[in-house]
Amino acid sequence: MSTLRFLRAFDAIARYGSFALAAEHLSLTQSAISMQMRSLEETFGQQLFDRAGRTVVLNAMGKALLPHAQEMLAQYEAMRMLAAGLEAQTGPVTIGAVESAVSALAQAVAKLKTARPSLEIRIVTARSIELAAQLDAGDVDCAVLVDTPGRRSARVRWTPLYTEPVVALVPAGVKSGSVAQLLNDERFLRFDSTQRTGILIERALRRRRYKVNVFLELSSLEGVAALVRQGVGVTVVPLLRNSSWAHDEALRVLPLPGETEFRSVGMLERAEHEKKHITALIAQQLVAAV
Repeated sequence: MSTLRFLRAFDAIARYGSFALAAEHLSLTQSAISMQMRSLEETFGQQLFDRAGRTVVLNAMGKALLPHAQEMLAQYEAMRMLAAGLEAQTGPVTIGAVESAVSALAQAVAKLKTARPSLEIRIVTARSIELAAQLDAGDVDCAVLVDTPGRRSARVRWTPLYTEPVVALVPAGVKSGSVAQLLNDERFLRFDSTQRTGILIERALRRRRYKVNVFLELSSLEGVAALVRQGVGVTVVPLLRNSSWAHDEALRVLPLPGETEFRSVGMLERAEHEKKHITALIAQQLVAAV
C-alpha cells in the first residue's frame, strides 16, 4: 500500500505544482511528501521532477510515468467501488463537458455502462467557464473542459486527460502556399474568441503576427471544420483527438510554424465528493477512448 500512497503524492504534486500544496491536499506534512517522492524516485532509479526553489515541474520521465500512475490509482478506486458495492449507492452522476469533448466522453461512458449497467450517467454540455460555475454550484459532479493557466483552489481536483495541437485547416482544393499566405489571402473562419479555446487560437495568431480576414465566427469547432470542408474559408483550431480531419480527403491539416501550442483538456471536480470513485473510472475510460 506504500506504493499507492507514493503514487497519490506524485499525482498531487503534478496537479498542484508544489510539494506544499500537494501536502495540503493530502493532509500530510511537506516533509512526508518529500520523503515519499525520494522513495519513489529511488524505486524507479530516475528523477521525476525539475526543482527550482519551491516550484517543481515534471521532467520528461515524470510526464511519461504520470498517466500510468493515474491509471493505477483509477484501477484501485474501481476495486474499492466494487468491493464496497458503491455502484448501487452512488446514484445518478452528472458530467459536464465542452461540446468538442462530448464524442470521446460518450464513448467512455458507453464502455463503462456496458460493464456496469446499473450506473446512471447524464452528460450536459456548456462552455468551460460555465461548467466551472456549475461544478461550484453542485449542478455537475465533474466537468471535462479546457485547462486555464493559473493556480487552482485546493478545493478542486484537476486530472489532465489529453492535449491537442493547434493547427491550420484548409480546403483540399485551395492553392498551395505557406500557412501565413493562406491565412492572409483566404477568408478566415474564427472560433468563438470569448472561449478559452478561442483565446488560445488568438494567442497563437498574435505570436506569429498573422493577419487574417475574419469572414465568420462560430461557437462550434466541428461547425468551423465543416465550413472549411465546403470550401468557405480557412481556420486555425485544435486538432480534435476524436476527429477524422487528418484523414479527410476534403481537408488539409497544416502545422503552424514555430513552437506548437497545445490545448489541454482535463477533468475538474471537487477535491472530495461521494462520487469520486465513478469519476476516476470515467477519466480512465476517456483517456483510453482518445
